[in-house]
Amino acid sequence: MTGDPESPQISKDGDILLGGIFSFHSSWKDRQDTFTHKPLPLECTSLNFREFQFAQAMLFAIGEINNSTDLLPGISLGYKMYDTCGSIARSVRVALALANGHETESAPSDEPCTRPAQVLAIMGETSSSPCMAIATVIGPFHIPMISHFATCACLSDKTKYPSFLRTIPSDYYQSRALAQLVRHFGWTWVGAIRSNDDYGNNGMATFTETAQQLDICLEYSVAFFRTDPPKKIQKIIDIIRTSSSKVIVAFLSHMDMEVLIHELSKYNLTGYQWVGSEGWIFDSQTAERDIHHILDGAIGLSIPRAHVSGMRDCEIFTEFWETLFSCTFKRSTSSAGNQKECTGHEDVTGVRNSFTDMSLMPIFNNVYKGVYAVAHALHSILGCNETCNNKVHLSDIQPNSYLQLNLQNIFLLFLMQVPVSVCSEKCPPGTRKVLQKGKPVCCYDCIRCAEGEISNVTDSITCIRCHPEFWSNDRRDACVKKEAEFLSYEEIMGALLSAAALFGACMTVVVALIFFKYRKTPIVRANNSELSFLLLLSLTLCFLCSLTFIGRPSEWSCMLRHTAFGITFVLCISCVLGKTIVVLMAFRATLPGSNVMKWFGTTQQRLSVVAFTLIQVLICIVWLTVSPPFPLKNLKEFKDKIILECALGSAVGFWAVLGYIGLLAMLCFLLAFLARKLPDNFNEAKFITFSMLIFCAVWITFIPAYVSSPGKFSVAVEIFAILASTFGLLICIFIPKCYIILLKPEKNTKKNMMGKVAPKYV
Repeated sequence: MTGDPESPQISKDGDILLGGIFSFHSSWKDRQDTFTHKPLPLECTSLNFREFQFAQAMLFAIGEINNSTDLLPGISLGYKMYDTCGSIARSVRVALALANGHETESAPSDEPCTRPAQVLAIMGETSSSPCMAIATVIGPFHIPMISHFATCACLSDKTKYPSFLRTIPSDYYQSRALAQLVRHFGWTWVGAIRSNDDYGNNGMATFTETAQQLDICLEYSVAFFRTDPPKKIQKIIDIIRTSSSKVIVAFLSHMDMEVLIHELSKYNLTGYQWVGSEGWIFDSQTAERDIHHILDGAIGLSIPRAHVSGMRDCEIFTEFWETLFSCTFKRSTSSAGNQKECTGHEDVTGVRNSFTDMSLMPIFNNVYKGVYAVAHALHSILGCNETCNNKVHLSDIQPNSYLQLNLQNIFLLFLMQVPVSVCSEKCPPGTRKVLQKGKPVCCYDCIRCAEGEISNVTDSITCIRCHPEFWSNDRRDACVKKEAEFLSYEEIMGALLSAAALFGACMTVVVALIFFKYRKTPIVRANNSELSFLLLLSLTLCFLCSLTFIGRPSEWSCMLRHTAFGITFVLCISCVLGKTIVVLMAFRATLPGSNVMKWFGTTQQRLSVVAFTLIQVLICIVWLTVSPPFPLKNLKEFKDKIILECALGSAVGFWAVLGYIGLLAMLCFLLAFLARKLPDNFNEAKFITFSMLIFCAVWITFIPAYVSSPGKFSVAVEIFAILASTFGLLICIFIPKCYIILLKPEKNTKKNMMGKVAPKYV
């Protein structure tokens, strides 16, 4: 180095010199260099008492080693301590001074430009950025630099900083631990402030990376340095004021935090939950300056102590403080072991000041143990044989991770009430999260699950679709079994249809009894009593077969209802068709020379009914053999119901049954229509025509109504069609005759029945 000499603030000669770099002042006055004159030295401002305490810890450790007869006997340690004023440039300058000394003038020399460094090790610096600069400069000279408080994880890179060591964990652990702490309290929406230096930037980068893995979102992340212009700091204050997050993670040095507190106090920005790094969270001076209670309830992680063999812990520091300040300490031995606990920091006169503050005891311990680490390494080198190389062997003293919390503040936090800081409230069961466009993943809307979907956990990102036989409840948080729906006897519609079917069957039986009682009267004999009784039997079966459509569908009921319906209706239509043919043949037989009745006598009538019915039976057998009807759970008709119905199996078989019935009905209607102009006193053909007209009209309208009716209503439509058509046949064919038999017996005579033309079969 050339130029103005750098003089240490504190120094002492010794056989071996140790360097000390501390920021006895935290800032400096700005100067305007014109580069036309030699720059003036930095004018340091803002005395930093904490750095003096670190220096005192180093002095105490050196003094204790010099007085020791076991460690470095006969060798005295000296020191040179410099003040950097918190300036990186000045830190490099004093590091060079410690390494090379200072030459007042530069002159050519034949001697090699190599010589031992002035110091064998450097203690400090406190901050990470100056340490990076110093370690870069002195690294090629292999001068160990041991920091007690530089926590930037970047300094762990031995390729860049081969000679840098420290007695404190790196921020690799602290940053992750802070993220875990934030997540523990459920704070997913936080703001972040960092020092705009290597300590803050690297620490916050690690915190941000871990926070993303833990689903923590940063509403904002801003950086500043204590020497920034007021406008920049004001902008940060405005960001805090307008933010919605109530938790602020501050990765700051204590000097930057003091500046921030001063600005926050102007606007009385209280009510925020601060989560702090070790750079300021345990700094007593920061707490003393917080007169407006900006940081009330702030929490952070404590600094664990490093462990180096052969060194005493609290007892040494008790002696240290008693020596420097004549303080009285209370020593207590815990029941768990022989570890001593230091408590209290008042002297006998009741004075309390920053020098007697014991809150930074772990950091002082780190300075103390760093000096001892160097001393032990030197002791090992001086005691080894000639094969040893003459280098100081040191390694990082690895303390425990940041696991201890600031329990006092956390206790106060629980007493007050844990604040809530989330961008969006938790989505309750029954809803799912939908991210808000252009915002972090912590900002979302809660959308209710769609019908048939549920979510049964908080903050679900998807809704689960229920099983087809289940449906979502009103809250959309559970699947409930769908209601099974079918036409039952218990409901009103089923009961009414059942009553109508039984009434029709009873009515048919009554008509049959009337006809049986008056079977020898002309009107009964004129209507072919054998076919009439067979028709009444088939009508009774038609009424009763409708009951098979009511109730829970089963395998047997599904096959029975359609086949019974098809066969009984064909039997019924066959009887009507036989009566129609008989009427036509009877009046054809009245013509001279006609002998047609012999071709359609009683035997032929029976055979025609059997033949027509047998065809339907064969169709039903084929249908049941190939693809019979079967019970089916219809899950598509209604979203929230299961329709229990009978699937047709083979649609061809079903429509073949209906088509055959329709074919017979149309044939019967056509024949009856041709016989409509028979003599007035014989109205059988007219009644059959009208009954078949009703029958065909009912079943023609049935088809579209059946197809369009949902669920159990399609079954009700089919039952209604069966009952309506059966009632039409019963009423149109038999009720007029019963009217004459019971109320107009004078017309029930052979003379009246024969009229103008008398049929031969009467």
